[in-house]
Amino acid sequence: MDYKATLNLPKTTFPMRANLPQREPEILRKWQEKNLYAALREKNRGKPRFVLHDGPPYANNHIHLGQALNKILKDFVVKFRSMTGYDAPYVPGWDCHGLPIELQVEKSGGLRRGSADVATILARCREHALRFVEIQREEFRRLGVLGDWERPYLTLDPHYEAAEIREFARFLAGGFVYRRKKPVYWCPSCVTALAEAEVEYADHVAHSVYVAFPVEPPFPPALSALRGRDVRVLAWTTTPWTLPANLALAFHPELSYVAAEVGERVFLLAEGLLEPTARAAGWQDVRVLARFRGAELEGGRARHPWIERESRFVLASYVTLEHGTGCVHIAPGHGSEDYETGTAYGLEIYSPVDQEGRFTDEVPELSGTFVFDADPKVLELLRERGALVAHDRYTHSYPHCWRCKKPVIFRATEQWFVSVEHENLRRRALEEIDRVRWIPSWGRERIRGMMETRPDWCISRQRAWGVPIVAVYCETCGELLATPELAEYVAARVEREGSGIWFTAPDSRVLPPDLACPRCRGRRFRREKDILDVWFDSGVSHAAVLESRPELGWPADLYLEGSDQHRGWFHTSLLTAVATRGGAPYRAVLTHGFFVDAEGRKMSKSLGNVVAPEEILRRHGAEILRLWVAATDYREDMRISPEILERLVEAYRRLRNTARFLLGNLYDFDPDRDAVAYDARALRELDRWALHRLSELVERCRDAYDRYEFHVVYHALNNFCAVDLSALYLDMTKDRLYCSLPRSTERRAAQTVQWHVLDALARVMAPVLSFTAEEIWEHAPAYRGKAESVFLAGFPELPAEFRDAALARKWERVLELRSSVTKKLEEARNRRVIHHPREAFVRISLDGKEDVLSPEELRELLTVSQVEVSSDGAELRVEVEPARGSKCERCWNFREEVGTDSRHPTLCGRCVRVVEQVLRG
Repeated sequence: MDYKATLNLPKTTFPMRANLPQREPEILRKWQEKNLYAALREKNRGKPRFVLHDGPPYANNHIHLGQALNKILKDFVVKFRSMTGYDAPYVPGWDCHGLPIELQVEKSGGLRRGSADVATILARCREHALRFVEIQREEFRRLGVLGDWERPYLTLDPHYEAAEIREFARFLAGGFVYRRKKPVYWCPSCVTALAEAEVEYADHVAHSVYVAFPVEPPFPPALSALRGRDVRVLAWTTTPWTLPANLALAFHPELSYVAAEVGERVFLLAEGLLEPTARAAGWQDVRVLARFRGAELEGGRARHPWIERESRFVLASYVTLEHGTGCVHIAPGHGSEDYETGTAYGLEIYSPVDQEGRFTDEVPELSGTFVFDADPKVLELLRERGALVAHDRYTHSYPHCWRCKKPVIFRATEQWFVSVEHENLRRRALEEIDRVRWIPSWGRERIRGMMETRPDWCISRQRAWGVPIVAVYCETCGELLATPELAEYVAARVEREGSGIWFTAPDSRVLPPDLACPRCRGRRFRREKDILDVWFDSGVSHAAVLESRPELGWPADLYLEGSDQHRGWFHTSLLTAVATRGGAPYRAVLTHGFFVDAEGRKMSKSLGNVVAPEEILRRHGAEILRLWVAATDYREDMRISPEILERLVEAYRRLRNTARFLLGNLYDFDPDRDAVAYDARALRELDRWALHRLSELVERCRDAYDRYEFHVVYHALNNFCAVDLSALYLDMTKDRLYCSLPRSTERRAAQTVQWHVLDALARVMAPVLSFTAEEIWEHAPAYRGKAESVFLAGFPELPAEFRDAALARKWERVLELRSSVTKKLEEARNRRVIHHPREAFVRISLDGKEDVLSPEELRELLTVSQVEVSSDGAELRVEVEPARGSKCERCWNFREEVGTDSRHPTLCGRCVRVVEQVLRG
């Protein structure tokens, strides 16, 4: 007789092959059809709210791996909060204005800056941004991210633009905004000012030059003994192109300076830098004629090396002995410290360089020359005048434009600024930083350091695609008008028609009809052409989104972005909120690292190591990418490569196969009808231990999710499936599941445990492995009140009785015993005493005090055929012998009664009884 039909072998339609690239879109369609996001919101209506505010990605291209990582992490958070009883809305957003889009439109449309009318530029920029909003929306959805995708926030939306102008009005009302000619980061390639957040540093090879400035009479008293000598201040710079703008030479007031005689000349420089300077200049014979403090030089004058202009002697505490000569060339129009010094001494903020980085006619020798191309010409001019003392090449870290990757310059232009000292804004921002929870904790020090040293915020940009700075200039007298009232009036019109009207519509549609110049009462005005920095755009999203969307709220519970946002969105959001609301717009901030390849190299197209999200989705599906995000500690830079992903595929396969095995054993299990009660009569200790371990898993994962430690969730799930289930419980209970009567208590007990495990596993993994969890949920046994989706089922809440600390302590010893027996079984296999544990008879001698399992439970634990236990030993002894009797054809256990029943001579007694009942129906 074929006894296979009498076994309870696993049956399930849950496929072994995941086929994720094809199956995931099907699940996504179901979510959209049932509007799962809305269903989650409805389920949690009225419950405590948790708001994660989405930092807007830039709508200018297909998503990259960093954006996928970011959205997946946010999805983990929102889904977990939703499943644990919070009303957790997720409103995605997009940053739609700014230079990259405008440059791309100019490039793709064959437009040259200034050649097209503003209306055309704005229309094409808007079209470009909206196109990529649609593309990215579908790409983010494909990752399994739930959210209000039909109603995102867009910084180009008229309501958002109007809210931004109103925030600008608040800054005006608070006195934070001023307009001044100051040196700012300027990109000649992109033709605009840049904020600090738009600057990145890279190595740059510069000219290192030592320049002699002839001292002119009258000499300062400290130099009186040198009258009649050729005395020169020796200055050092790595930006020769700024020398045409030199107006001063700075000395540290407390440093010691010397007058060093070299041939016919006398050079003034810091005493501490005399030796390295002499080496650089090749001086052989140097004699110190005098020593004096820097403060004694103040008020002196030198002559510019080739321009008919004075260079004043000034004092500055930032002068150091780290490099150069201790004498610093000051060009107030080309450096922030130079500007501060120039302002203190009443110097002109002079910058003879145009917006494309070319010298103006103010410097005839260099007129029309690009600044970095001018260095060789400057060096030649210095040589001709005998002012070049030494020259070398110097590699140093230099600011570059974040967009075009080209070196930027400091250039003094009229710009709009937010003062970080007004109303103690910097100090108050630092106080708020200390009140926020930073994850990881080092984020606090990172943003603190940036806030402590940041200059005033340059908020103006010389472009068209953005929200205008609402200000006008009187055509009659030039008076500047920038008032909260004017901004509010314009905001109301922008809310109806969009910000483009500022650039394209007549005054009658934009400006108040009664607007008059307060100085001359003139009524003709020129509108400001500058737009607001895009970091102001996104930085006020807490006002434009959190306060305007009723499902959200101010402040947010969490901001979550890459660590570069400590000087970007986190930073500007904090400044705008503290200035206008008096507090931080977030309670907690989580930051993640960036992708690197397997060797730890930053990903770049030039290295050819970029991995595109669509490649991963096409080959593996979104689930593997989500699993990778969970498996890796996001707090550091994260390595990814095809080999790493293949390892994750194997890990996923183990998790999936575990779920498939559980589902296969539950094909005839109805939880409402068949589940057994939690008590010692129905459940064996092994069953109760498995439930205890499940309870520990759920608690550990809940805690890890709550602390945003998703890698702990991954490792806990992986370990539970591989060890507690596959290697222990599932293996140990196969005999019970397959060979017992279908409705027997022992089988139903094992099924009850497996149902609890499957149900909890699906819910615990749902925030991470969303597609797989939903697929498991669809195949899991139905029961009264089973939710339509795993996400609507909530995070598992297991009965308190599942936690049994005393049982757990006992099973630590039991598993140690099992480990000892397993070693003996392996030794017996090596000696060919047995070929398989089922062929073994195990005799165990224990300390009489040891509380052990019954022989039947030990047999199940050890997956052997026979166990004999005695308690007369002083220490553990284990002996392994061949099992007695013959092998049962049906269960493969060895039993002495096999062959004693003539009806079924190849079966053991247990299998005879089961088969007979099965045959009777």
